[in-house]
Formats: sequence, structure tokens, C-alpha cells
Amino acid sequence: MLNGDLVRLRAIEPEDADAFWRWHNDPHAMRWMVTSYPESLATLRRRLADPKPNTYENCRFAIETVADTRHVGFIGLRDARPETGRAELDLYLGDPDTWNKGYATEALRLLCRWGFHDMRLHAIQLEVVAENEPARHLYRKAGFTEEGRRRDSFRRDDQWHDMIMMSLLHHEFSG
Repeated sequence: MLNGDLVRLRAIEPEDADAFWRWHNDPHAMRWMVTSYPESLATLRRRLADPKPNTYENCRFAIETVADTRHVGFIGLRDARPETGRAELDLYLGDPDTWNKGYATEALRLLCRWGFHDMRLHAIQLEVVAENEPARHLYRKAGFTEEGRRRDSFRRDDQWHDMIMMSLLHHEFSG
């Protein structure tokens, strides 16, 4: 478990399925997320009943508030490779009432610290939809740098959007 003042990052548990299912079916929460085919609650519960263990290549955490132990989101590092020392970041808070309270900022700093120090990563990278300014602001605030743009690579509501590639190098991290 990774502990902060506002949130803790903990292993995902089977009882988290209902919250994940609710968020994955909320178009507002998933607006700028790459989504897949709909998944039934029963299927999601079965999948989380026997989750894959966290490994160097794929570490997933539930974001939980310290004050009331409420499960509010997801953060993870995936596709990590020791050969390159890089991993891809995924992050979201599910319920809009948890946005703009510092939870994502602290969760991001906790995970980056853990990734750089415990996993010994050299870089953490991500892609974000260009129009998702709140997320881009969060990443810039944490020290991420925009590296490039993939044009027309995300589709939502029958419109194409650019994706911004960002990264944070170990020596740039101040958390």
C-alpha cells in the first residue's frame, strides 16, 4: 500500500467491481478514456474475483481516500520493460464529485515516486486526448513534458481527436 495525506494506493480487490462497473458505464467519467466493449457486472466480478498479481510489467492500484476509505479511482503502470526502464501510466477518478480535490494529484505523485524508486524506472509516459485540458494540466503540474502529437488517433462522438504524448524522466521528478 502506498500512503499519502489524501489518498492511499492499494491492491484492487474483488469488492471493487461494482464501482468499476458504474464508472465504466458512465459516459461523463469515460469521456476521454479509451473504452472497450461493454462488460457485464457479472463478468467484471468474475474477473476481479481472481485478479492477476501485480508484476513489474503491470501494476494496478485502486485509489482510496484516507478520510473515509472510499474507492474513488484507478491508477497503474503497464507495459514496463527493464530493457528501456519505461512504463505507461493510466489514471482516472470515477465519480465527478471526487474531481478537483487533490486526489489525482497525490495519487500521481505517489505512483511516480514508487515507479522511480521501487521499480527503478527511468521514464513514465502516457497519452492524453488533446481536448482533455484538466488531465493535461494535472500531468504538467506533476512535471510531465509534452513530447509529441498523434493526429486524429482517438475517436469520440463521431469526431477524431489528437493524442498528446507526455513523459516524466526520473531526474525531473520532484515528488
